[in-house]
Amino acid sequence: MSKYFFALLMMLTLAVMPATACTNLIVGKKASADGSVMCTYNCDGFGFSGSLFYSPGGRHAPGEKIAIHGWGPSHEGRYVDQVEYTYNVVGLMNEHQVTIVETTFDGRLELQNNYGLLDYFSLMRLALQRSATAREAIRCMAELMEQYGYNSTGESITICDPNEAWIMEVVGKGPWRNGAVWVALRIPDDCICAHANLSRIRQFPQEPVGAKNFSQKKSPKAISSQHLQYINLPEVECVYAADVITFAREMRWFSGKDEDFSFRDAYCPIDFENVRYADARVWSFFRHHRTDMDQYLPYVNGDFEQCDHLPLWVKPDKPLSLRDLQRDMRDHFEGTPLDMTADMTAGPWGMPIRPLPMHFKASDSTDYFRERPIATQQSGFTMTCQMRSWLPDDVGGVTWFNCDDADMVAYVPLYCCITQVPDCFRPENNPRNEFSFESAFWMNNWVANMVYPRYSMMIGDLRAAQNELEDYYYADQEEVLAAVEKMTPADRREYLNGKSIAYAERMMTRWDELAKFLIVRYNDQIQRKVDENSNFLRWGYETPGYDQQFIDAIAPATGDRYRLDKVIERRER
Repeated sequence: MSKYFFALLMMLTLAVMPATACTNLIVGKKASADGSVMCTYNCDGFGFSGSLFYSPGGRHAPGEKIAIHGWGPSHEGRYVDQVEYTYNVVGLMNEHQVTIVETTFDGRLELQNNYGLLDYFSLMRLALQRSATAREAIRCMAELMEQYGYNSTGESITICDPNEAWIMEVVGKGPWRNGAVWVALRIPDDCICAHANLSRIRQFPQEPVGAKNFSQKKSPKAISSQHLQYINLPEVECVYAADVITFAREMRWFSGKDEDFSFRDAYCPIDFENVRYADARVWSFFRHHRTDMDQYLPYVNGDFEQCDHLPLWVKPDKPLSLRDLQRDMRDHFEGTPLDMTADMTAGPWGMPIRPLPMHFKASDSTDYFRERPIATQQSGFTMTCQMRSWLPDDVGGVTWFNCDDADMVAYVPLYCCITQVPDCFRPENNPRNEFSFESAFWMNNWVANMVYPRYSMMIGDLRAAQNELEDYYYADQEEVLAAVEKMTPADRREYLNGKSIAYAERMMTRWDELAKFLIVRYNDQIQRKVDENSNFLRWGYETPGYDQQFIDAIAPATGDRYRLDKVIERRER
């Protein structure tokens, strides 16, 4: 290879994409129904079309460098030293099933260092290329930030492998100061966790030690970045920047005892808006799997005197399946006091989608806000990642992936060993400003934007197609595992390449059929009848009308204008 290796990770779609409002859900291996570690990612941000990143692994020559095209003021001509060997990366999972996803919490914006070299996506992808475990990835990111500087705002990062799940929170130190302040915590195996654009880590274990302490009978659970060489010890469950507390003291954001230090309170102070827009999503996810989560409603409603935080993680009432987690990614607070389908703001057909901006003003200058759910129209892509320790890495790691809104798409299984990206997910087939029938992003958008305005009328047909595909993919996994059991790694890779491509093509064909079906069935605000056995459109139609909640909101808004009895009464006078 040439001396200057212009790595794909810095050049493809996601490396220049502002993912500023995302959601991660995380499941430990003892909290999952099958023993897998799982995590999710809705990558949300207007103005980009989602696609699947791919970076091939391989050996590299001494002196090779990677050109960084980051988000700082000017990075042209700046490079990171390449390592001797890098791993294959598909999406945000590498060939060892290591997965890294994120959400942005911004925090104290004065801590952004625009002159640092590495934005969070560059940082994550470098770590994926270089790390065989979650612990190695944490160490890699900490060392890269220290060496090259970090230029993004506050980030919550999920780092998983087939055995462990971690949450790491990072924020810079301000202009011209390399490194970052950060904390990483191992999530208990029997728990679920989540983050969604708000710092979640408050107090954490503090037991920094030197090498001699590790010879003691009981090893400490926490180490500082001064002792990162010990991160692979299984006893270590917390790692943090050596100056994470002293820096906060220097900036006069903390003055108490070390044991009382809260990362969130120092670096990302809460208010009603960031709690309601961010932690409400975490609360809703927890609520799906714990019966006691309504005790935290005061926090979601901004009553911080009664309650000022959610637990960082909870033990679910029963283990979660992959399908449970995929349903969680489609949440709009249904069944909660924040339900986005349950009042007149959902429009005539119970639409859970809301236009931006997040705030709006009435004619009398009263300020209002809208809810921000897990599933949202501005997602560029969505993924549910499954990591399985009892299987070979190449078949154990699966990214269930698609472009656009999680509520509106079918998750397609893609294996972490593949070396061919399905055509519909390739960056060149997903242009930002031009519709394409070859694009998964635009095909999904086509269907979604038909369904959004008449949600309650049309969502049943989309759910049928969605379930049909996902049922097929899920059932087919047993056949896949049986088929690869006696294959060589090379044969497995070829087989799984073919499977992943076939799954994606099946999705595109089904969504093309669905789009054309929806146009015909719901033409001109009616609903054509369908034969229940064949799904064939029959002669005849229905006029389903408005959702009842919208009808009930008409009188307060319009008075007697549309009351038939009042019109008749006036005519009879």
